[in-house]
Amino acid sequence: MAAYETQVVVIAGGPAGLAAAVQAAEDGAEVILVEKNSTVGGAANMGMGPLGIGTKYQKRQMLDISIEKAYRMFMEYSHYNVDGRLVKRYFDQSADTIQWLEDMGVEFEGAFRYFAKAEPTWHIVKTDQGIGPRAASFMNMALYKRAQELGVKVLLETPAVKILKDDDGFVCGVLCHDKDGNDVEISCLAAIIATGGAGANPEFIKEQTGYTWGKDMFNFAIPGNVGDGIKMAWEAGVDRVPVRIEQAAGISGVDDLPQCVGNVMSQPNLIVNLHGKRIMDEEMSTNPTFLSNAISHQKGRILFSIIDTNIAKYYAKNGVDEISLVRSDPDVSDFFDAIKAAKDSGNEGMYIADSIEELAEMLGIDPDALAETVEEYNRFCVEGDEEFFKQKKYLRPITKAPFYAAAFHCGGYGTVGGIRINEYCEACDADDEPIPGLYAAGADACNIYDDSYMFLLPGNSMGFAVNTGRIAGMEAAAYVQDVLEEG
Repeated sequence: MAAYETQVVVIAGGPAGLAAAVQAAEDGAEVILVEKNSTVGGAANMGMGPLGIGTKYQKRQMLDISIEKAYRMFMEYSHYNVDGRLVKRYFDQSADTIQWLEDMGVEFEGAFRYFAKAEPTWHIVKTDQGIGPRAASFMNMALYKRAQELGVKVLLETPAVKILKDDDGFVCGVLCHDKDGNDVEISCLAAIIATGGAGANPEFIKEQTGYTWGKDMFNFAIPGNVGDGIKMAWEAGVDRVPVRIEQAAGISGVDDLPQCVGNVMSQPNLIVNLHGKRIMDEEMSTNPTFLSNAISHQKGRILFSIIDTNIAKYYAKNGVDEISLVRSDPDVSDFFDAIKAAKDSGNEGMYIADSIEELAEMLGIDPDALAETVEEYNRFCVEGDEEFFKQKKYLRPITKAPFYAAAFHCGGYGTVGGIRINEYCEACDADDEPIPGLYAAGADACNIYDDSYMFLLPGNSMGFAVNTGRIAGMEAAAYVQDVLEEG
């Protein structure tokens, strides 16, 4: 059995783990980072950047967002069902974290909104390819380089399997396996769990949330994120808190089509459920978390967006009404070319019909029910929405064939929560008492959203990961110092 000795073990090398390792090492601790995969970065390799509040970018861009404003928004949004002290510490530190990353060589494009109604808190990492997915991989590279400069020992292809405690209940080590399955034991004074949740574990998702992955839940499934850290924490006596999906709805079946299709079909037009009924002011669907929440309460956990040819022609000529940072181009003039390509390729994600009744049959909706809803909706387009009070500018009638539909499903970024932590990122038992020497950060311990991801402050997921990683790193280093001083 291979054996190592150190002061702090960081379990997993995603954004939370890398931040924890760097911060703990900067604060003087000896650190070993173990990572089950052959490379570091985790989910952040697909992301774009962290949240920051009160940063120089916001000030330069004259953007009105303060810690006080963000904190009040956050707490009201979550109905105070979260740890306000942890949220406040995270927000207080977030601007410093942006500077901390810059000091390592990370560059940012600026501060951005995800969609129109969000606040400009998303700090997109600058790359050599412009704004887009996987930008945060550049941040990961900088963190990894800094960790190596500080002497952090990184053991790749070395999954952690158990937190070791002494007879007094203090953390004393971490048991791992090497790539051949042999035991690797690392003696330590503190351990930080940062394994990124369980988004790639369908059984765990079903057990903890009730969703069936691939049927009524289509969250990102980052390879390796299977809940190892959560299970280790629970086995070590940490309190089990609810595991949730960090929800954001998506359109299914159109990924192989040009982006214009998803952009058009995600506009706030008529949205119906399997009963053929509207369920919300469709303007609210531009927040993917709100939309995913709404879908989760519908029959079959599915909704359909419906437009007609006139609406499609309007967008093709004038551009779409609403854009997001991911779907940032209002120009959808190639929509009809994309629809032809969808037909030619046999794409099953777009539903195209010459009548409302035919469309209803395709969607599995009673034709009379859908026809009645469309007739009523068309009247609202003239007289005003008496049902859900949608703004006039978003009301466009469904009258001219062909008619188009696409399906919305629940989706998101993986799981959040499971491990109870306090504002110091100490892992706590059912009495809210810390397990001495055990810390957690990132998705495994992200309990600050209650039942809804706070998309109005974008960058929250990665922001929480990096900032709680830093908090865990600094607190673990301080704990180690205290233990050493006490002898």
